Amino acid sequence: MDLLLVLTVLTVIIVLLFDYTNGFHDAANIVATVIASRAMSPAQAVAVVGIFEFLGPLLGGTAVANTIGKFVSLGDLTGQVALTTLLAGLLGAIVWNFVTWWKGIPSSSSHALVGGLVGAVWVSAGSDHVVWGLSELFRHGHFTGVTKVLLALVLSPVAGFGVGFIMHRIVLGCLRAAKPSANARLRRSQFITSAGLAFSHGANDAQKSMGILTLALMLGGFIHSFEVPFWVMLACSTALTAGILSGGWRIVRTLGFAIYRVRPIHALDSQLTSAAVIFAASMAGAPVSTTHVVATSIMGIGASEHPRAVRWEKAKEIATTWIITIPSAALMGASFFALQRAFLGLG
Repeated sequence: MDLLLVLTVLTVIIVLLFDYTNGFHDAANIVATVIASRAMSPAQAVAVVGIFEFLGPLLGGTAVANTIGKFVSLGDLTGQVALTTLLAGLLGAIVWNFVTWWKGIPSSSSHALVGGLVGAVWVSAGSDHVVWGLSELFRHGHFTGVTKVLLALVLSPVAGFGVGFIMHRIVLGCLRAAKPSANARLRRSQFITSAGLAFSHGANDAQKSMGILTLALMLGGFIHSFEVPFWVMLACSTALTAGILSGGWRIVRTLGFAIYRVRPIHALDSQLTSAAVIFAASMAGAPVSTTHVVATSIMGIGASEHPRAVRWEKAKEIATTWIITIPSAALMGASFFALQRAFLGLG
């Protein structure tokens, strides 16, 4: 069988595996607050989230896929080397996802994907094959490539914190005279807000895999232009939803309990904040980390109410993981490429 065909099929499988681990890793980000506030049982939360996670990639467009699929340039490499590079980057991201899940640390699958691919491309083809986007930024003020990806990943946590802070103040003002019975309505409202968060997450995160899978099909010669086929959308939507349904429950404890004591009002505000920030980023074609946005929204909500009650030490631990994710995944991606090159005898 032709090696290029084998590599293309293998890359498609690994992309879908990454998509699955992304959903598996991010399941807790979506359901943590709704479970911590006792608005839903885990079974109810997973059912609601699963439906809207599946719909998000199908209805959310392809702007993020276009961004992710074009921040590395592999068109001048042979198909075998290009696909091997993609495989190495994906494997690096997958391994990092599993490591952080096992430790119960809410790291970013988006950071892991970027790091893994940059590391693999740097070793296989050189740094000039990474579309850094700096010249476009300085010459034309246009954000593209790694610059656009990193800007989105850096600004989205800031937006999560700020919007969460403001959102909580507004909701507190609206409910100032409310009776304790209002908690029941706040819990019921989370059926809507958690669905919105799941839809936004699906619309953003599945597109990352859609972009890489479409790039793999181009490099393998199966499509001639970067246009996401419908079956790719459907496959990535299914893989992400399957990962969500499997659940990375270890991280629920961190996001739902270890940063700030989450009650119904905090859960509702966090879901509204996260859904708004992530959906806005998806429309702008900006890949963001759901982990970052959800965690910092909880921090912003806590800071607006009782700053001293926020467990900032846990926040520092999470931030440290964020900082080391890209270089760690890059090292893994580079290592996987070196192993594959030695095994396949690629030049």
